[in-house]
Amino acid sequence: MVENRPWANILAHLLLISGVALVAFPIYVALIASTHPAGSFVSGSMPLLPGGHFWENYTTVIQEGRSRAGTPPIGLMLWNSLLMALAITLGKLAVSLLSAFAIVYFRFRFRMVFFWLIFLTLMLPVEVRIVPTFQVVANLNLLNSFAGLSIPLIASATATFLFRQFFMTVPEEMLEAARVDGAGPFKFLKDILLPLSITNIAALFVIMFIYGWNQYLWPLLITTDQSYYTIVMGIQRMVTAGDSEPLWHLVMATVILAALPPTLVILLMQRLFVKGLTETEK
Repeated sequence: MVENRPWANILAHLLLISGVALVAFPIYVALIASTHPAGSFVSGSMPLLPGGHFWENYTTVIQEGRSRAGTPPIGLMLWNSLLMALAITLGKLAVSLLSAFAIVYFRFRFRMVFFWLIFLTLMLPVEVRIVPTFQVVANLNLLNSFAGLSIPLIASATATFLFRQFFMTVPEEMLEAARVDGAGPFKFLKDILLPLSITNIAALFVIMFIYGWNQYLWPLLITTDQSYYTIVMGIQRMVTAGDSEPLWHLVMATVILAALPPTLVILLMQRLFVKGLTETEK
């Protein structure tokens, strides 16, 4: 029987609090910095108490942006990032789910060859094949478009591999029972596999949404129109404004607003993730 030691519990709580403080402190500093005027950063010191310009700073970045840095209002960039991230996420899930379903449940020639060809694309991310990908997108006249922002990033070997591994754990008896009941392949996918895959879909949705939201290099290459700027591009342009010093209070306000959608997605998908685990256990 494990002996209950009060000092061990106290130490565990202290370590937990220290870890949370270490992770949350940069976010706290960014939030505090977003409430101060520009003059608070001239001395090079970072204030640690809230200022009185919260609404002013956030209203400025939401409604006006920063014209000198070529940054449109943040509301437009948040909308662009949201559309791009959702398109990438839903596209990755749909393509990966169907490709894994075909590889596991359809017996066609060279299916494992196709699977390993898909898997090998893990060694060729977008950053490696950036030039030919850009050439293809340019030839298709997809520059400065949401299709150009999202379609080249939709394929996902990781998601295909994870769905394939999960489908291989589904008992063969379920497939045989579905065949006896007259269910076709897509009915089997819709009525049996999809409900069983809720946990996987929720986890992959979170990972892929954050992946799409944080994209920087690809939108920077194919986007020259301000109406298609993403939030990550906007932050970069605000920081590297060539004609003046960065307005750090506006940069930090933009950073805080940019972190809200991924945080909301994590909170929502966490509930779905736990619900999926509970239903699977039942």
